[in-house]
Amino acid sequence: MSTFENLGLNKSYIKALKELNIHTPTDIQKEAIPILLDKPTDFIGLAQTGTGKTAAYGLPMLHKIDGSKDEIQGLILAPTRELVQQIKKQLFKFTKYGVSKIFVEGVYGGEKIDRQIKNLKRTTHIVVATPGRLIDLIEKKAINIKNIHTLILDEADEMLSMGFKQELNTILKTTTGTRHTWLFSATMPEGIKSIVNTYMADNAVRVEVNKNALVNANISHEYIVTGIVEKPNTLFKLLKKQADGRGIIFCRTKAGTQSLCKSLMYEGFSVGALEGDMKQKERDKVMRAFKKESLQILVSTDVSARGIDVNDLAFVIHHQLPEHLEYYTHRSGRTARAGKTGSSIALVLPNELQRVKEIEKTLGIRFKETMI
Repeated sequence: MSTFENLGLNKSYIKALKELNIHTPTDIQKEAIPILLDKPTDFIGLAQTGTGKTAAYGLPMLHKIDGSKDEIQGLILAPTRELVQQIKKQLFKFTKYGVSKIFVEGVYGGEKIDRQIKNLKRTTHIVVATPGRLIDLIEKKAINIKNIHTLILDEADEMLSMGFKQELNTILKTTTGTRHTWLFSATMPEGIKSIVNTYMADNAVRVEVNKNALVNANISHEYIVTGIVEKPNTLFKLLKKQADGRGIIFCRTKAGTQSLCKSLMYEGFSVGALEGDMKQKERDKVMRAFKKESLQILVSTDVSARGIDVNDLAFVIHHQLPEHLEYYTHRSGRTARAGKTGSSIALVLPNELQRVKEIEKTLGIRFKETMI
């Protein structure tokens, strides 16, 4: 059986992992850690969200940091503020028993840039950033990333689908030289292939975990056929059946998200909305309530749910099927994290049954029709 000891990790990190109740490496950790610790290399890791990618790249990066050098040596790019905060927090926990202190700073939009500039003047070894805010800091000459040896793109496909292509290209151009790039993604759309071909070495090591399972194997996929008029009632019944579980309902539009949230509140459900027009303060408030379990249900658009990592979600409901196939992967991946099981349930109109077949075929999954 694979253990963190035989993956080659430093004892101080193993001690921190044990304290965090992390004892057995996940598939992506087993594959990635020995390669990334072994020698400098470019790396492509394909794995679903919720499979322990932060430790898979974070622990090897921490091994490479020289705490005696007062300079930024590692850069991690992530699609959302939530994910940046989460990565920073996890790296901090990993370093609890380290011999030399490693300082990690998070930079993202939605917070005063002046405060972040001030924080960066302190000793910083690793920066975790959203692409947009990092560009702002580069333009203000408030950050020096010329000496980094490792650049990590986490959830690379999500960064592209959120419109960060130009920013990623700028950052990758700015940091060329001796740095190695480690790219982690759940899917491999054309935009990612183009980044790999342009900015990464031809001999980059590529690891694909559960390549036949584009979607987490612990998720059961169901659909319920309903009509437009009956849909609200079908959803209410479905949520009453899920009374003890917590989950996310996905809508395609911001207006649809707000409107559905209001009708669910009216029906007495404990619910909050997440959509792109919300102020960061409101978004943080909803996320805090959801994480603390004072909200049972979150209604969200695809983009707004990016980077959300909440454990123990029992279900994901597709109020409408997603526009893009890879969105189905991202939506479903919010449940059944860290080895748990979960349900992904789609409410479909009769004329959408062909779309269900398409998703089955492309993603290699089986849907089961459910009655309410």
